[in-house]
Amino acid sequence: MTTLAKDVRTLGNTALLRLPKTAFLCSRDYPLSIERVAYLWAMEQRQLGYCVLSGFHSRLEQSIFRFLRRDVQQPIVYALGRGIQPSMPLDYERDIQLGRLLFITPFEPNVMTVTQETANIRNQLIADLADRFFIPYVRPGGNLEQLLLDDATMRNKPLLTLNLPENQPFIRRGARLYRPPGLLGGARFSL
Repeated sequence: MTTLAKDVRTLGNTALLRLPKTAFLCSRDYPLSIERVAYLWAMEQRQLGYCVLSGFHSRLEQSIFRFLRRDVQQPIVYALGRGIQPSMPLDYERDIQLGRLLFITPFEPNVMTVTQETANIRNQLIADLADRFFIPYVRPGGNLEQLLLDDATMRNKPLLTLNLPENQPFIRRGARLYRPPGLLGGARFSL
């Protein structure tokens, strides 16, 4: 664990940090065709009760967060690219009381907006805390691609992705292809 992960502020159930965590990341601009498979992946995480870690920043990540919250048992670690604001406990009171949600941030409460710099720091925190990754789409030349190429921590952890032309560099480097389980997509693959 890096210094970044040791010096964090939290709101919620810190015991979730001891669970194996799958980071869900997706580039902001993505092909709409991946949404169905991303939801199938999220459905599988809910059914298996796996802890999902994300910054839930892109439109797809936010949508998956709302989907995961529908299950009262789903463990979620939400890494913020800003500080924890005083109104947050009210917005997520039920999830926090149920012990299934943890907000984590390396920033003080006076950091109130997400910038490219704070998003990069948040993503490094996610890379440090995650045990494995599901990244359905990486936009060439984007920030997520840079993180995947530059962060040694991420390169040493299992990565699942989709068979898309944009993801080929990561597939060639050892990323495994995600296929939905059972009748929905073929044989089950687990990390």
